[in-house]
Amino acid sequence: MLHPSYTDLMKVVNKDVEEGETKVVNSRYSIVMATAKRAREIIDGNTPLVNTKIGEKPLSIAIDELNQAQIKVAGEDEE
Repeated sequence: MLHPSYTDLMKVVNKDVEEGETKVVNSRYSIVMATAKRAREIIDGNTPLVNTKIGEKPLSIAIDELNQAQIKVAGEDEE
């Protein structure tokens, strides 16, 4: 099972959204795509933004970064 859960990650990403505004992330698919993209960046040599353990996989690092709000998921209308 994924820890943190998809629901928890969606809350972190959408925490700055005002009442009545469109949420940045509405689905699990968006979370999966965002973490996969960041994992590929880490594989390509980008430095992780959180402390990592030896042998920790890039996807786990990306999930930790998202959970700790170290990366921002851009909405469809943002660049």
